[in-house]
Amino acid sequence: MKNRVITISREFGSGGRTIGKNVAEALGIVCYDNELIQKIAAESGFNADYIEDAGEYAPGGVISSAFSRRGFGQNNADYLWKIQYSIIEQLAAKESCVIVGRCADYILRGKADCLRVFIHADIRFRADRIVKVYGERDESPEQRVRDKDRRRAAYHRFYTDMKWGHAQNYDLTLNSGTLGIDRCVQIIQSLY
Repeated sequence: MKNRVITISREFGSGGRTIGKNVAEALGIVCYDNELIQKIAAESGFNADYIEDAGEYAPGGVISSAFSRRGFGQNNADYLWKIQYSIIEQLAAKESCVIVGRCADYILRGKADCLRVFIHADIRFRADRIVKVYGERDESPEQRVRDKDRRRAAYHRFYTDMKWGHAQNYDLTLNSGTLGIDRCVQIIQSLY
């Protein structure tokens, strides 16, 4: 029997990580989120905090990426991308699972029995949620949401040449602000 994989891409603050973990728990399968970062750290030798941060930034801007693409050598982000790509393929081949973020939707397209999900919500819902989950910061919650989403979109576009969050790139998009976290979990679980 072929493994079934659910990938969860998400806007910052939408609850996608929580939804992914809850879906995996309900289905009795593994959820890879921080565990994936730990695997990449172990294989690459980089610190897990560095990997988590680097996974949401397009490599070094236009000039840096142009140099790396023109034969001046691979940069750290490209090196980590190759490891991440390989690990995600290995996990999907090994077992049914949920994979949160890390462009898994792109990496597994056409290679696995994969349900590609995107979780979104309006900015007010997400701003309120990040304050509850992560606490207050100097920067406004709305600005934190916009900045994080902008970085995720740039990273996704850089490595996949696809528009992050564009409904046509996913099998299912869910508004967690309207549906609620629990209902999103139920919907995804019902499609497994």
